[in-house]
Amino acid sequence: MLDYPNFSFDVKAHDEKSGARLGELKTPHGTIQTPNYIFCGTKATVKNLSPCQLKEAQTDIILSNTYHLMLQPGADLIENMGGLHKFMNWNGPMLTDSGGFQVFSLGEGTMANEIKGKNNKSYDNKNLISITEEGCVFKSYFDGKKIKLTPEYSMEIQRKLGADLLMQFDECTPYHVDKDYTARSMEMSIRWGDRCLTEFEKHDNGAQALYGIVQGGVYSDLRKFSAEYTKDRPFFGTAIGGCLGGSDEEMYEVVASTVPYIHSERPVHFLGIGQIKDVFRFVRLGVDTFDCVIPTRLARHGSAYVKGEPKETINLKNARYRDDETPLDENIGIPASQKFSKAYIHHLLKANELLATQILAQHNVATINMLMREVREAIKTSTLDDLEKLWLGK
Repeated sequence: MLDYPNFSFDVKAHDEKSGARLGELKTPHGTIQTPNYIFCGTKATVKNLSPCQLKEAQTDIILSNTYHLMLQPGADLIENMGGLHKFMNWNGPMLTDSGGFQVFSLGEGTMANEIKGKNNKSYDNKNLISITEEGCVFKSYFDGKKIKLTPEYSMEIQRKLGADLLMQFDECTPYHVDKDYTARSMEMSIRWGDRCLTEFEKHDNGAQALYGIVQGGVYSDLRKFSAEYTKDRPFFGTAIGGCLGGSDEEMYEVVASTVPYIHSERPVHFLGIGQIKDVFRFVRLGVDTFDCVIPTRLARHGSAYVKGEPKETINLKNARYRDDETPLDENIGIPASQKFSKAYIHHLLKANELLATQILAQHNVATINMLMREVREAIKTSTLDDLEKLWLGK
């Protein structure tokens, strides 16, 4: 029976006004305080930032992507180089996803309803070749080769990559598939989860821990069934994944109806969600960690997070910043936030200089880390409502 002796998750306090909680998540590469934010280092790098810059921005934990790394440079090479931590010179906790999201999102699920003509949209499914009970077959975007990805192979790749926290292999259904397909997909993901647990246990050496993923689309009864499955299996943590609706309100309703059935003593991760408004909304439901590409993606488009900005960000490409002498945020203790004027960053963006996106990327990461520190403090004092007003200008 899996017991994860080198991992632990301890809830230290609860918010008096919501389901928000403070926790400590222990891994072999360090302990992080939760709620926390996991920054996406998709191809073994958080875009535009070195590990030193991430640490300077007070980053605690990052993730990398199984799908992309299995294609380039390959899990065997990374294992031979000592694993992801050594390969990319990151000495803190790390998570890898299963690869499933990229396989299925790039191929739009099985396009079940589109093939049946139930949707007016036309989807191009060049990469995904087939999905069966065994797994999926897809074409590599890197060299065009056919690759078969199964639950067992996903576990093998993640074991070789060497991250602390791993995800089970699952199918991610898109929004436009119907309930019957979603139910069949969820049931298959459950069987895949059992296969992941079996494969994981064969090679378990105490260095890694496995999360189960709650699927079920927008259907609360399916989400309940899937959440209870993860609760009954020896996963270390629980992740909320898959399609969660077409609006913020629908997403909130889906998660709110799911959380009561999740194992209350395990860490809860929200896959691929991480705007500032989402952090406030979902920590209140008991989510412990988030991941999203948004902080560095926004930076590449010239946008910076600003505390107190109702829209969360400002766009430094706008002409209004052409002669703005003020820095991004004097209260964040890194040069990227304190030492460069908005006018200078505006100039760099207009000149297509790479330094602009590096400055903005580190600032955005540091800002999100500051947000999470303040969220943790607000949970202690039950002042999340006041903090949200400060951040979102409400």
